[in-house]
Amino acid sequence: MIKFITCAFFIVFNLKAQSNLPDVTLANLEGKKISLAKDFSEQDKLYVLSFWATWCTPCINELDEINDLQNDWKKEVNFEVLAISIDDSRTQKRVKPLTSGKEWDFTILLDSNQDLKRALSIVNIPYTIVVKNNKIVHVQNGYVPGNELELLKKLKLLI
Repeated sequence: MIKFITCAFFIVFNLKAQSNLPDVTLANLEGKKISLAKDFSEQDKLYVLSFWATWCTPCINELDEINDLQNDWKKEVNFEVLAISIDDSRTQKRVKPLTSGKEWDFTILLDSNQDLKRALSIVNIPYTIVVKNNKIVHVQNGYVPGNELELLKKLKLLI
């Protein structure tokens, strides 16, 4: 019984601790510093933060699907996608060529020290977070084809 209560407390504590988006500063592809809490805080707008890396095939598949569908989605939902690369110093040089070749219509940010990833206790990618008014309102871990449609349903419920 004590193990159950301890486990339940841990889960509730983690959910509560992660309800606010941490105020972390990341760089864009041009090296400009961007504050998540300040630069992406339009009232009632949804922000989809997709954590990915150049070596993560499911991540790239997910972002390709979202990119293909987002213009249609934006007719129904006010949202913006932030593709946050967690590539480290060894693989970060691949981010700009990959995203240029893909022609993704997202804001690309670099979490090269993985500060945001650690602040959110993210273990595996792809990992998608939906933020509204600087509050985390939805989390999706992993990707299989069709998850993007579930994400759209969730976005519609959150508006």
